[in-house]
Amino acid sequence: MFRIRNAQRTDAQLIYDLIKKLAVYEKMEQDVLTTPKELERQIFDLNYAHVIIAEQNEVPVGFALYFFNFSTFVGKPGLYLEDLYVESEHRSKGYGKQLLKALALRAKQKDCGRMEWSVLKWNTPSIEFYKSLGAVAMDEWDVYRLTQSQISDLAGS
Repeated sequence: MFRIRNAQRTDAQLIYDLIKKLAVYEKMEQDVLTTPKELERQIFDLNYAHVIIAEQNEVPVGFALYFFNFSTFVGKPGLYLEDLYVESEHRSKGYGKQLLKALALRAKQKDCGRMEWSVLKWNTPSIEFYKSLGAVAMDEWDVYRLTQSQISDLAGS
């Protein structure tokens, strides 16, 4: 039996473990700085993000972490998908699509004007999957980032 459920506070370690697996897949394991405790605080105490978990026969097989932003041009909220991950042995079973479908339903319920996410340029399987769902690459946009230390530098200048 397959289901998607909202993450609970007791899932903080599971969420962390899935994030670590995603980081290994993306060749970015060294970039994971968070802890299960910090995830618990940010997601369940401060509500900065939301997580849904995909389960097959009550065994977690994937997750999606998302948050809401706002589009000034559209004048509506948007749903930003930060991470989507399905365990390698459970890929090509439709679980990723079901996670995105669940997010689309949430976006629709919140009257979102957009759903957006980023994907690494080398991640061809994911790019093809997203295109198969009708997603369009925003090639005219580049992503910029300030790290925590750069934020502190800028704030203090």
